[in-house]
Amino acid sequence: MGVDIEVVRDVTDEVVAAFARLLPQLTGSAAAPDARQLRTLVTWPGHRLLVARVDGRIVGALTLAVFPIPSGLRAWIEDVVVDDAARGRGVGAALTREAIRLARADGARTVDLTSRPSREAANRLYERLGFRVRDSKVYRLADQPS
Repeated sequence: MGVDIEVVRDVTDEVVAAFARLLPQLTGSAAAPDARQLRTLVTWPGHRLLVARVDGRIVGALTLAVFPIPSGLRAWIEDVVVDDAARGRGVGAALTREAIRLARADGARTVDLTSRPSREAANRLYERLGFRVRDSKVYRLADQPS
């Protein structure tokens, strides 16, 4: 089984359907993006939306953001998701390796990501790929109810 990784350049019905299937497997707190939202993501400066295909079917996705800050060019990996039916087949590793390659090619000094402790397999994968846990806290300001 080969895993093919591509950067999404055109938002097709196939891409929209894939996110409708994949995003609920990642989170229950966000609605799947529609075509307009995906186009915004794909065209946003510094962002790349990667998808993984097995036998031509989209089975995973990852978002890479590369951005300058005063201490240098940084990269952040977000929303890594692999279809339940494709887990354990190297899809997440292939997506993450390609994101790292792209970030390094851009000149990023660091590549960061977060992962919930309950995602044990994902955490093992990230450590195998060279990521190390940082002694840091992540703070989030959520939308305020109106």
